[in-house]
Parts: sequence; C-alpha cells; structure tokens
Amino acid sequence: MRRALPSFSGAGRKVAALLQSTARATRLNRAATLRAEAAQRRSDTRGWVVQRRERTRHLIELGGLVQKAGLVELTDDDRATLYGALLDLAGRARGDDAGDALALWKRRGKRAFDTESEAGENAP
Repeated sequence: MRRALPSFSGAGRKVAALLQSTARATRLNRAATLRAEAAQRRSDTRGWVVQRRERTRHLIELGGLVQKAGLVELTDDDRATLYGALLDLAGRARGDDAGDALALWKRRGKRAFDTESEAGENAP
C-alpha cells in the first residue's frame, strides 16, 4: 500500500478547517451587512421615509391604546368585533351629541392617564 506524500498528509483536515473558517467569515460578513443596512434604513431622512416612519409609529401607539383599554381581551382578539365597536364609536362621534360624547371621552381618557402616571410614580 502506498503512503501519501508527507506534504499531503492531513490535507482533508486542513481543507475542512479552511471551509469552516470561510463559512464562519461569510456568516459574520452577512450579519455585519444586515446591521449596516438596518442602520442606514433607520437614519434615512428622505421625506417619504420619515413620513412613513411617523405614520407607523402613530398606528402602533393607537394599537397600544386599544390594548391598554382592554378591548383586545374583551373581544377575544376578534378583529371584526373590534372594528365594529370602533365604527360604533365613530358613529356616535358624528351624531347630534358629538361634542358632549367627545368631551366625556376626553375627560375619561385624561383621568385614566393621570391615574396610571400616579400609580407609576408611586411604584417602587
């Protein structure tokens, strides 16, 4: 049986180690590229991008208010029920006594925010 030349002995292990290090470097490079692209997207100052980002933030905040009011649990996260309830509120806000309803909702909302902030300040 012939033996491999000394210069080629262990070549398979060397190639495997090189392939592993290349694969690791490729993964790290891809991750760094994705981080750089994400940072660029966050700092994009084009008008339409800024407006879209502001709109997205606003919609997320409104969704948080729906969650905070307990409507998600009350409706078992049923989108149709939530939408119907919101349509009913919008109808009431457009009705004859819209000014009174809006003033009442505003007082209740401010009171709830104040109670929540006081509870947060008093918490340890």
